[in-house]
Amino acid sequence: MRFAPTLSQLLDYLQVVCLALFLLIILERTLSIRLRSRVNPIRLGVGRDGVRHSIVFLLFLGVNLWAAMVLIYALHIRRGFLPLLLGEPQVSSIGVKLLGLVLVVLGFVIFLLSLASLGNSWRLGIDENNPGELVTSGIYGLSRNPIYVFFDLYFVGTFLLNGAPIFALLALLIGLTLHLQILQEERFLLRAFGQAYRAYCARTGRYITWQPLSRGEKPAPQTAPRPPTLPADPGGHC
Repeated sequence: MRFAPTLSQLLDYLQVVCLALFLLIILERTLSIRLRSRVNPIRLGVGRDGVRHSIVFLLFLGVNLWAAMVLIYALHIRRGFLPLLLGEPQVSSIGVKLLGLVLVVLGFVIFLLSLASLGNSWRLGIDENNPGELVTSGIYGLSRNPIYVFFDLYFVGTFLLNGAPIFALLALLIGLTLHLQILQEERFLLRAFGQAYRAYCARTGRYITWQPLSRGEKPAPQTAPRPPTLPADPGGHC
């Protein structure tokens, strides 16, 4: 008798595959940049800024806890250590799970497009010595931080796939920490690229740009930024 997995089981398998794919992509990109540019793109924790170290530590802790939860739920490992309020799935409809799948897939598409646009300029963290080029084309013409958009979609998608409040809590906490990381990166990029980054901020949104132009319409002239203060809505470069 042949075993036919249910849709829920397939979605569980897919979560494991997506997590493994994400880790493999990070590994491949890290090795590729090191070999081609002789630069270490992993810059987490580099520097003496105590605030930066704290944010990186929180991100490291939160993402690893989230990854562990994904494996525990996808592989149906016993989770009696979690409080019932956080560990018991509250959303289990197939429609919600499929919506979660759509968000995860959309996130990965954005992630891959972001890496393609960045090329050797991709960094995980702030690289003060070798920051790479300021990339403003491709998907970076629509968002200053598309990789962070990927993370947010991925975290929300896993919540919808699993339905447990622990995933919603982690998505919220990690999302807030990622936003703090963006604030750190934007200050560095403003120092590194100056007016070019100010101009980029003026025309491109931090997470998404809501300035569609009709065909043939010319954009309105940009108001000059108020130097030397930070733009009202600057963003990181990840």
